[in-house]
Amino acid sequence: MKQQYLEIGQIVASHGLKGEMRVYPWCDDPGFLTEFETLYLDKRGEKPVKVERARVQKNMVVLKLEGVDRVEDTVGYRSKVLYMDRDEVELEPGAYFIQDLIGLEVVDADSGQCYGKLTEVEATGANDVYTIRDGEGRERMIPAIPQVIAALDIEGGRMEIRPLEGLFDD
Repeated sequence: MKQQYLEIGQIVASHGLKGEMRVYPWCDDPGFLTEFETLYLDKRGEKPVKVERARVQKNMVVLKLEGVDRVEDTVGYRSKVLYMDRDEVELEPGAYFIQDLIGLEVVDADSGQCYGKLTEVEATGANDVYTIRDGEGRERMIPAIPQVIAALDIEGGRMEIRPLEGLFDD
């Protein structure tokens, strides 16, 4: 089941004296985090915080929240995870939130053989690489390319693949 509120970054430190905080973004582009008027301090959306301003600085996000006006006010926010509401984002066709991919059952598109669960997504530049862990704890990596990913059913919790020749040879 998809989570409504998704992790988007973590507050790591204060920035200056006027209540700004540095946020380590957990998204492909730090600028994505600057697009929100409201973020959340919990995964149920019960603790909303209003964003007064946000900007990217050296691959981090400098964030100013409403009511946080002095460096002393930022202390309670350090190490807090920030969440976004998925309804506030419209993804392009074929794009997915990484959190929706984690935990998918990965099966062979032709034979139905189960390879395990998708446990990690790594951005490598050219294409993402998915890590699959089987029931015995063995990990395999596959490129996230159309030649390998045959079908993706987020709602059904399943990914069908056609491994390239030699990809799963031990």
